[in-house]
Amino acid sequence: MKKLVTSFKFIAVLSVLTFSSCSDDNNEITKQETVQAKITTADLKKETTPTSQAVPDVVQIQLSESQKNLEKYLNNDLQIAGVNVIGKISTQKGIELSQHLISDKDQFIAVGNLMDLSTVKLGRIGDLYTGDDLSTAQTGLKEMVTEEIKTGTNVMEVIWSNKNGKFTTLCFYNESGIIWDNVLGSLTIMDTRGTAEDSNAGATAKVASKWYKEWWTAKWLWGSKRGEAGYQITIYYTGSSVSNADVNDWSNISLGKAKSESKITKRTGAYGQCQYALGLCTPTGSLSFNASKFSVSFSGLGSNIVANGTKSLYP
Repeated sequence: MKKLVTSFKFIAVLSVLTFSSCSDDNNEITKQETVQAKITTADLKKETTPTSQAVPDVVQIQLSESQKNLEKYLNNDLQIAGVNVIGKISTQKGIELSQHLISDKDQFIAVGNLMDLSTVKLGRIGDLYTGDDLSTAQTGLKEMVTEEIKTGTNVMEVIWSNKNGKFTTLCFYNESGIIWDNVLGSLTIMDTRGTAEDSNAGATAKVASKWYKEWWTAKWLWGSKRGEAGYQITIYYTGSSVSNADVNDWSNISLGKAKSESKITKRTGAYGQCQYALGLCTPTGSLSFNASKFSVSFSGLGSNIVANGTKSLYP
């Protein structure tokens, strides 16, 4: 695989507060109330119960393996500097606050495929996304929290270190492992070349059928499998003449979105042929299938892989 050497992009835009002299006391009161209404992790902590400062072994392993992969692909441009356990979410309000906090435009997020560094970006949500992309990202994050974060879920802050300083993200986990973190969950490891197998290996010269399978795999930052999309075409033949062909497709991903479509475009004759349209992405993006073009496309910003094409299979 051609190794892409691209600088890791860190996008950090400091909020600039512009003060203007004004004699209207009401404006000042409104500003103060707005600041006071800002939801913080301190508010979330009030909706949690104390828990052990020691995270489960499986979570510690995931953090360690994630750090190794960050070192491998990003050359220490981003590192885990530590964690701060907040507690166990104990109320519905805690879930609602979590939903707000991870999707707030001032929160940090990292997106992209570590095996294609040109896609990797890090910054505040509101700096990376604008307009419809911002709405898509925030909606995807909120929906993910609604589905995955329950009362009894543990939450901690992950402290990150970068050449531009330090920042924190909220990390949700349980005894089975990490559920979500805006960096740990949004970065993926995906080989854009895909993987292929066929039925030729060890086959005899005369067979009644033949197949070819190709798929793309998404991994969590810590290395375990997260999702997969692929297709398989099979032809049935006698001699050099194909009598029939069929195809099947699949796609799935944990905490993300997946689409897959396939169809046979040549069923008989000298060869069989299929068309496929596949896609995987993290919650901050969106996938759509265009039936007339028979293709899947990605929109928004996030880790994703899309594969559209045709495959011909000969006897």
